[in-house]
Parts: sequence; structure tokens; C-alpha cells
Amino acid sequence: MEWFRSLRRTPSAVLLAVQLGGILIYPFLGANGLGRALFGVLGVLVLALAVYAVRATPALSWVSVLLGVPVVVLTVLESVQPDVDGIVLASAVTHAAFYYYTAYALIRYMFHDNVVTRDEIYATGATFTVVAWAFAYLYVAIQIIWPGSFTGVGEIDDRTWIELLHLSIANLTGVGLTDVLPVRQHARSVVMLSQIVGMLYIALVTARIMTLLAARAARRAG
Repeated sequence: MEWFRSLRRTPSAVLLAVQLGGILIYPFLGANGLGRALFGVLGVLVLALAVYAVRATPALSWVSVLLGVPVVVLTVLESVQPDVDGIVLASAVTHAAFYYYTAYALIRYMFHDNVVTRDEIYATGATFTVVAWAFAYLYVAIQIIWPGSFTGVGEIDDRTWIELLHLSIANLTGVGLTDVLPVRQHARSVVMLSQIVGMLYIALVTARIMTLLAARAARRAG
């Protein structure tokens, strides 16, 4: 099957495509039980693709499986009982840990040699979205531990997942165009960290590309 061959050749590309598609699909799912369940299924699919992508990296794939199993269980529990803070908090923390590890594995994948493959190019985008997901889940955990950490449009105590993901992407890209703002100290600290991480990641990828281009030019000149 063509999609399976694509998955084997470029797992990072498939992971990136599913995550970008999830951003577009999420508003259509709704906040009802069915919508949450469908989003949970999408989350499990992203996790499976992330584990598959990590298998292509020098990082230890068993770590991603060890982190992924409780994430899947908590995703299912959260879709069934979305109003239980303990479940949501545990799910957010484990999701964040999983995605941070996945980002680390993908970065090792991109930097493990001096040859850039097509999948490594897609991995630069997939790593960015994975980090954005990680910070979004961290924001979820923060607003459970410290209620009222974020403010935005409307008289709502807790911001939705898509609002926090919007905040995460806006800060990682340096755009900062978002109506959700951190108003408590812990939230502001983590948002500042996300801004620094976004800046450093872009600088890291740029430096990597320039180094490879310089090395290629030197080989041709020699």
C-alpha cells in the first residue's frame, strides 16, 4: 500500500501532516462527548506516528514506548471523564514528557550525520510542531495547578486546548499574535521559556543548514 510505503520512507513527513491536519480538523469536532472521543483517537494516531518516527532515530525507542503506553491510557480516560482534574493533569504531564522526548529524538535524528535526507527535512517541521504540542500540554497542566494562569476573550476560567496550542505556536514562532495571555507568574515563566526555545530552535536549524552548505561547497571546491 502506497501510504504504508510513504510511512516507512518518511515517517516524519506523515507525523507533520497529521499534526497540521489536526489543527484544521479540531474546530469541527466540537466540545461534546463524540468530539472529545474523536480528538482522543486523533491524539493516539499522532502518538503512534511519533513512536514510529522515533524508531528511525538513534534515540532509544523503548523510552518512547514506555512513555507512550500511559499516554494512550490517559487519553482514553480523559475522553471519557474530561471534567476530572486529576486525570486531565496526569494526561497533560505525560503528554508533555512524551512530546519533549520525541522532539529530542528527532533533533538527534537530524544531527546524527552530515547527510540530509528528505525525511530529515520534514523532521525539522515535525520537531517544531511536536515542541508546540509539548508546551500546549504543559500549559494545560499549569492552569489546573494554578487556576486563572491564562486570560483571554470571554469570562472563562480555563482556556481550551486549541487556545493554549495557539498560544504555544504564537510564542515559539516569535509572532506573539494571540488573545490568550499568561497572567500568573508560573505561566509567564513557562511562556518565556517557550519563546527562548523557539528562538534557539530556529537558530539551531539555520546553523545546521549553513554548515552543511559550507561543507558541500568545500567538497566541490576540493
